[in-house]
Amino acid sequence: MMRRIVSLLVLAWLLGFAMFAMFLPQPAGEEITAAAVVFTGSEGRVARGLEVIASKQAPRLLISGVGREVKPREFRAEYEVPAARMACCITLGYESDDTRANADETARWLAKRKARSVRLITSDWHMRRAALELARVLPANFRIVRDAVPSQPSFGTLVTEYHKYLARSLAQLWEG
Repeated sequence: MMRRIVSLLVLAWLLGFAMFAMFLPQPAGEEITAAAVVFTGSEGRVARGLEVIASKQAPRLLISGVGREVKPREFRAEYEVPAARMACCITLGYESDDTRANADETARWLAKRKARSVRLITSDWHMRRAALELARVLPANFRIVRDAVPSQPSFGTLVTEYHKYLARSLAQLWEG
């Protein structure tokens, strides 16, 4: 009996992982939101957030998880952001260092702006867990548009992220 249970669990894990890895979230369309947020990390995320602002798909952008050593002037120079756009529309968030903290920082930032929708920008492999964490701290009727940045994650990255996603999903089931 125990062998069957273990076999069933292994099979469920394998099928779940296959679905997780084969069907990564995709970029969003041209939908307009009240704000956008980038959860920092891998390549392409910040650039995508800046594209969203430039194309007026969102009027404001929070970049959550910026290193404390990064100064706004340095950020502007590196990404060639006009001073006026930086001043009006872009907030560098220094409060977070993991996905849960990104979500908490984002929720506070969105509440201050009385936003009711947000475009979440992160890597395709990270999107499911990032959206799960963000939905955990936002009101139930809040609209989250998932805008995944395509990447080429390694097998190890996918396995690690799948385990993190499963752990957070199970934790949320227990919590709530």
